[in-house]
Amino acid sequence: MVSNKTWWGRFKKNLDPVAAKINSSLLTDYILHRYELAVSVAHLKVLSCRGIINKQEEQKIITALKDISDEIDANKHELDDIEFEDIHLFIEHLLIEKLGDIGKGLRSGRSRNEQISCNMRMYLIEKSQELSLTLNALIAVLSNLSDTHKNVSMPSYTHLQQAQPIALSSYFMAYVGMLTRDLSRVASWKERANFCPYGAGAISGSLLSLDREFVAKELGFAGIIENTIDAISDRDFIIEWCFVCSTIMVHMSRLCEDMILWQTSEFGFISIDDSFCSGSAFMPNKKNPVVFEVVRGKSGRVFGSLMEILTIMKAMPMAYNKDMQEDKGAMFNATNTTISSVNAITFLLKNVKFNTKLMEEKATSGFIEAGGIVEGLVLKGVPFRDAQHIVGLWISQAAEKNGTIKDVMIERAVQKGCRLDELGLIELSELLAKRDSDEN
Repeated sequence: MVSNKTWWGRFKKNLDPVAAKINSSLLTDYILHRYELAVSVAHLKVLSCRGIINKQEEQKIITALKDISDEIDANKHELDDIEFEDIHLFIEHLLIEKLGDIGKGLRSGRSRNEQISCNMRMYLIEKSQELSLTLNALIAVLSNLSDTHKNVSMPSYTHLQQAQPIALSSYFMAYVGMLTRDLSRVASWKERANFCPYGAGAISGSLLSLDREFVAKELGFAGIIENTIDAISDRDFIIEWCFVCSTIMVHMSRLCEDMILWQTSEFGFISIDDSFCSGSAFMPNKKNPVVFEVVRGKSGRVFGSLMEILTIMKAMPMAYNKDMQEDKGAMFNATNTTISSVNAITFLLKNVKFNTKLMEEKATSGFIEAGGIVEGLVLKGVPFRDAQHIVGLWISQAAEKNGTIKDVMIERAVQKGCRLDELGLIELSELLAKRDSDEN
């Protein structure tokens, strides 16, 4: 119906159904109807103060808008993505159906370009608070695990090879550090995003002299976006949001990778509650850490959202272009996937048991103490490079005999008739003598 198109006077033909369907974002942006309501109510107050609508009309429209929002929540309206281009026109259509010509007054002085930018900012600011709460919950779980296991040793790894013994609590606190920075990124993002585009119109504002500062304050924004072109044309707040979510998901994916490895029979460091695992339809021995695996995989979806919004915006001429309609999918996907993933990991870690006995054993096995022995020699006056070389020789001999470094040290101390604490300096003098001999 041509009456549903605010711009129809210019055109002589209906939009082809194929074009109408691909042109519509209603099935995506209807989620924003609550924010559309809030912005519209604030806008009506401004129009009323300017005398563009009267108080009676203002109250009728506000009441009808609240009813419409409740009806959308209750799925009482079919979302027709051929007939209606977006949530703004859909709500306006329903409003006119309820109030007749009075409903047409809502459109005065505003553009969908500013409306959608305002709605998305409000949505993300609200979601940023939810994301911060989920991050804090995960930080609390990790901190509790750190306190519980502060006296437990485990091997650390570089290159997936045993490195040095560490406290299990230090492992948990490493992720606390990462997530604490993630929290600060969310807060920093909000400081930049929390400005209102209302009143920017399609590109250069409105002749109706709308009170932009009043609406920004009414909606809880820190202020207005001064430049109206900037207000409606940029999506850096979504780009940065998707980056913040991507960074969080990097940390989630790395944590998942560790837990997946630790749950294998080769490691055996953890046991995951059955309620968070699945089996195999073919191999009855399998207990798969599927939640950790799924979250690790979901990181790719969030990274994809970042690349999606970057690609949409990378060659966008000023100012608003219809490409920007595609921004909401990336925003919703990054937001919902990140929040649900952090929540899942928080609950899952509460249902993981750590095999501390095996960790302790691994923290003292093999040659993991080599770094400490090297530094012990340094403290006795052996230069670091020479100490590393000497301990490397001891490790080589121990590996040939399937023994330990200390076994080799004791054997060599006996051979040289010295105490263990003297062995390093004696080995150094022999090493230097050999080098001099080789040079001569």
